[in-house]
Amino acid sequence: MANYVDLTRTIIDNLNVFPGNEKTNLIHNREHKKHGYNSHRLEIDMHTGTHIDGPMHFGMSNKYLSEFPLERFIGKGVMLDVRGERNIKLKDAYRSLELKGKIVLFYTGKDKDFGSEDYFTNNPVIEPDLANFLVDNDIKMIGLDSSSPDQSPFEIHKILFKNNILICENLTNFDKVFGKEFDVIALPLNVRADSSIARVVAVVR
Repeated sequence: MANYVDLTRTIIDNLNVFPGNEKTNLIHNREHKKHGYNSHRLEIDMHTGTHIDGPMHFGMSNKYLSEFPLERFIGKGVMLDVRGERNIKLKDAYRSLELKGKIVLFYTGKDKDFGSEDYFTNNPVIEPDLANFLVDNDIKMIGLDSSSPDQSPFEIHKILFKNNILICENLTNFDKVFGKEFDVIALPLNVRADSSIARVVAVVR
């Protein structure tokens, strides 16, 4: 029987955002006692919390994330343990992995610092040789329990986007999946935008 692990950060009012992004507002705008029903209103940047970046994010495509086929967001997962690595390098051990068509998760351990300035500005970075290796292996998506695979000028984003590889950021609960076989379901909203907040689940076999 499959075990489902939620890798998604909960959206709350005033959820921590990348420096410069707009504040998240989650408002209980209709209350049952007053209006006869409950309702909530959400104002959120598509790059807040757990989300998927598409190539349009850096102007490398005119294709909205909603125009990608659903199968691009679902696949077998591979988790790479990169905890403690400031620069995430290509290792010989990765060359023997079967990666084609898979979703590769980078276990950085940074999710414990979520909300701090260090989390958003001092994230580990993937080196270009590893990014190009992932491109050569035709993966679908990378995911990280950190804020980004790189820093300005965002070379890794551009390498991956140029090859239509998606990027999922601000994941969590990797400790519940590490060392196990699993599939990833990472579904964005059906929204006409460059990127989207997402619900990401690991299906542990």
